[in-house]
Amino acid sequence: MPIPTEAGVRASVAPLVADRGYDLEDVRVDRAGRHSVVRVVVDADRGIGLAELATLSTELSAVLDAADSADTGAYTLEVTTPGVDRPLTAERHWRRARGRRARVRIGAATVEGRIGALANGSVDLVVRDKSGPTVRRVSLADIDEAVVQIEFAAPDPRELALVGGVTPGRPAPGEPDESSTTEGSAS
Repeated sequence: MPIPTEAGVRASVAPLVADRGYDLEDVRVDRAGRHSVVRVVVDADRGIGLAELATLSTELSAVLDAADSADTGAYTLEVTTPGVDRPLTAERHWRRARGRRARVRIGAATVEGRIGALANGSVDLVVRDKSGPTVRRVSLADIDEAVVQIEFAAPDPRELALVGGVTPGRPAPGEPDESSTTEGSAS
Protein backbone atom coordinates (compact mmCIF):
# COMPACT_ATOMS: atom_id res chain seq x y z
CA MET A 1 0.00 0.00 0.00
CA PRO A 2 1.56 3.34 -0.99
CA ILE A 3 1.93 6.00 1.66
CA PRO A 4 1.18 9.71 1.24
CA THR A 5 4.17 11.76 0.16
CA GLU A 6 5.51 14.65 2.24
CA ALA A 7 5.31 16.93 -0.80
CA GLY A 8 1.69 15.93 -1.43
CA VAL A 9 0.70 16.46 2.20
CA ARG A 10 2.52 19.82 2.30
CA ALA A 11 0.75 21.01 -0.86
CA SER A 12 -2.63 19.92 0.52
CA VAL A 13 -2.34 21.44 4.00
CA ALA A 14 -0.27 24.60 3.42
CA PRO A 15 -3.17 26.83 2.24
CA LEU A 16 -5.40 25.98 5.22
CA VAL A 17 -2.53 26.38 7.70
CA ALA A 18 -1.72 29.82 6.26
CA ASP A 19 -5.44 30.77 6.23
CA ARG A 20 -5.60 30.08 9.98
CA GLY A 21 -2.62 32.39 10.59
CA TYR A 22 -0.12 29.64 11.39
CA ASP A 23 3.29 28.83 9.95
CA LEU A 24 3.79 25.35 8.51
CA GLU A 25 7.09 24.38 10.14
CA ASP A 26 7.39 20.78 8.97
CA VAL A 27 5.61 17.84 7.39
CA ARG A 28 6.78 14.31 7.94
CA VAL A 29 5.36 11.00 6.75
CA ASP A 30 6.58 7.75 8.30
CA ARG A 31 5.53 4.19 7.64
CA ALA A 32 3.97 2.45 10.64
CA GLY A 33 3.06 -1.11 9.77
CA ARG A 34 0.24 -1.13 7.22
CA HIS A 35 -0.47 2.55 7.52
CA SER A 36 1.40 5.84 7.77
CA VAL A 37 1.87 8.49 10.42
CA VAL A 38 1.49 11.97 8.96
CA ARG A 39 2.95 14.62 11.27
CA VAL A 40 2.17 18.27 10.58
CA VAL A 41 4.11 20.79 12.69
CA VAL A 42 2.66 24.30 12.97
CA ASP A 43 3.47 27.39 15.02
CA ALA A 44 2.44 31.02 15.44
CA ASP A 45 3.89 34.07 17.13
CA ARG A 46 1.12 34.02 19.75
CA GLY A 47 1.52 30.29 20.39
CA ILE A 48 -1.13 27.67 19.70
CA GLY A 49 -3.29 26.10 22.40
CA LEU A 50 -4.64 22.56 22.52
CA ALA A 51 -8.14 23.61 21.49
CA GLU A 52 -6.74 25.37 18.41
CA LEU A 53 -4.63 22.31 17.56
CA ALA A 54 -7.67 20.05 17.87
CA THR A 55 -9.71 22.26 15.55
CA LEU A 56 -6.86 22.46 13.05
CA SER A 57 -6.39 18.69 13.21
CA THR A 58 -10.05 18.12 12.32
CA GLU A 59 -9.83 20.61 9.44
CA LEU A 60 -6.58 19.16 8.11
CA SER A 61 -7.98 15.64 8.30
CA ALA A 62 -10.90 16.72 6.11
CA VAL A 63 -8.53 18.37 3.62
CA LEU A 64 -6.30 15.28 3.45
CA ASP A 65 -9.30 12.95 3.10
CA ALA A 66 -10.62 15.07 0.22
CA ALA A 67 -7.21 15.04 -1.48
CA ASP A 68 -6.75 11.31 -0.82
CA SER A 69 -6.52 9.15 -3.91
CA ALA A 70 -7.58 5.54 -4.07
CA ASP A 71 -3.98 4.33 -4.09
CA THR A 72 -3.02 5.97 -0.78
CA GLY A 73 -3.21 3.80 2.30
CA ALA A 74 -4.57 4.52 5.75
CA TYR A 75 -2.82 7.09 7.90
CA THR A 76 -2.81 8.59 11.38
CA LEU A 77 -2.61 12.36 11.48
CA GLU A 78 -0.65 14.14 14.21
CA VAL A 79 -0.82 17.92 14.39
CA THR A 80 1.69 19.42 16.78
CA THR A 81 3.76 22.45 17.63
CA PRO A 82 7.57 22.31 17.49
CA GLY A 83 9.31 20.87 20.51
CA VAL A 84 11.78 22.87 22.53
CA ASP A 85 14.58 20.85 20.98
CA ARG A 86 13.89 22.31 17.54
CA PRO A 87 16.92 24.21 16.24
CA LEU A 88 16.48 27.96 15.92
CA THR A 89 17.01 28.43 12.20
CA ALA A 90 14.66 31.24 11.13
CA GLU A 91 14.17 34.74 12.51
CA ARG A 92 10.62 33.83 13.59
CA HIS A 93 12.04 31.03 15.79
CA TRP A 94 14.25 33.56 17.60
CA ARG A 95 11.39 36.05 17.95
CA ARG A 96 9.11 33.38 19.44
CA ALA A 97 11.79 32.17 21.84
CA ARG A 98 12.43 35.57 23.46
CA GLY A 99 12.93 35.07 27.19
CA ARG A 100 14.14 31.46 26.83
CA ARG A 101 17.66 30.22 27.48
CA ALA A 102 19.49 28.82 24.48
CA ARG A 103 22.77 27.08 23.79
CA VAL A 104 24.36 28.86 20.85
CA ARG A 105 27.39 27.69 18.88
CA ILE A 106 29.40 30.36 17.09
CA GLY A 107 32.38 28.80 15.39
CA ALA A 108 34.29 26.79 17.99
CA ALA A 109 32.70 28.67 20.92
CA THR A 110 29.49 27.66 22.65
CA VAL A 111 27.64 30.15 24.78
CA GLU A 112 24.47 29.89 26.86
CA GLY A 113 22.29 32.92 27.13
CA ARG A 114 18.74 34.16 27.42
CA ILE A 115 17.26 35.24 24.09
CA GLY A 116 16.43 38.91 23.82
CA ALA A 117 15.42 41.36 21.13
CA LEU A 118 15.82 40.54 17.46
CA ALA A 119 16.66 43.39 15.09
CA ASN A 120 18.47 43.86 11.80
CA GLY A 121 19.59 40.24 11.51
CA SER A 122 21.02 40.14 15.04
CA VAL A 123 19.80 38.87 18.39
CA ASP A 124 20.58 40.02 21.91
CA LEU A 125 21.74 37.26 24.24
CA VAL A 126 21.83 37.89 27.96
CA VAL A 127 24.85 35.98 29.24
CA ARG A 128 26.05 35.58 32.79
CA ASP A 129 29.49 36.73 33.78
CA LYS A 130 31.18 37.62 37.08
CA SER A 131 29.47 41.01 37.22
CA GLY A 132 25.99 39.54 36.56
CA PRO A 133 23.86 39.30 33.44
CA THR A 134 25.03 41.34 30.45
CA VAL A 135 23.70 41.78 26.92
CA ARG A 136 25.72 40.50 23.97
CA ARG A 137 24.53 41.23 20.42
CA VAL A 138 25.17 38.37 17.98
CA SER A 139 24.61 38.35 14.23
CA LEU A 140 22.33 35.47 13.17
CA ALA A 141 24.68 34.89 10.23
CA ASP A 142 27.49 34.06 12.69
CA ILE A 143 25.44 31.42 14.54
CA ASP A 144 26.19 27.87 13.45
CA GLU A 145 23.66 26.16 15.72
CA ALA A 146 21.21 27.18 18.44
CA VAL A 147 18.75 25.19 20.54
CA VAL A 148 16.43 26.34 23.34
CA GLN A 149 17.27 24.80 26.71
CA ILE A 150 14.65 23.28 28.99
CA GLU A 151 14.24 25.15 32.25
CA PHE A 152 12.56 23.77 35.34
CA ALA A 153 13.12 26.72 37.65
CA ALA A 154 11.95 30.31 37.32
CA PRO A 155 14.49 32.47 35.48
CA ASP A 156 16.55 35.22 37.05
CA PRO A 157 14.25 38.31 37.02
CA ARG A 158 17.24 40.50 36.06
CA GLU A 159 17.75 38.44 32.91
CA LEU A 160 14.08 38.60 31.98
CA ALA A 161 14.10 42.38 32.46
CA LEU A 162 17.11 42.70 30.14
CA VAL A 163 15.42 40.70 27.38
CA GLY A 164 12.08 42.47 27.69
CA GLY A 165 10.20 39.47 29.05
CA VAL A 166 8.76 36.46 27.29
CA THR A 167 7.09 36.69 23.89
CA PRO A 168 3.37 37.42 24.50
CA GLY A 169 1.25 34.27 24.32
CA ARG A 170 4.17 32.00 25.16
CA PRO A 171 4.62 30.30 28.54
CA ALA A 172 7.29 31.68 30.84
CA PRO A 173 10.40 29.53 31.32
CA GLY A 174 9.82 26.95 34.05
CA GLU A 175 6.02 26.95 33.46
CA PRO A 176 4.13 24.20 31.64
CA ASP A 177 3.19 24.77 28.00
CA GLU A 178 -0.41 23.88 27.17
CA SER A 179 0.28 23.23 23.50
CA SER A 180 0.95 19.64 22.62
CA THR A 181 0.13 17.06 20.01
CA THR A 182 -3.37 16.19 18.88
CA GLU A 183 -3.88 12.94 17.12
CA GLY A 184 -6.62 11.58 14.95
CA SER A 185 -7.06 8.64 12.63
CA ALA A 186 -8.01 8.87 9.02
CA SER A 187 -7.96 6.65 6.02
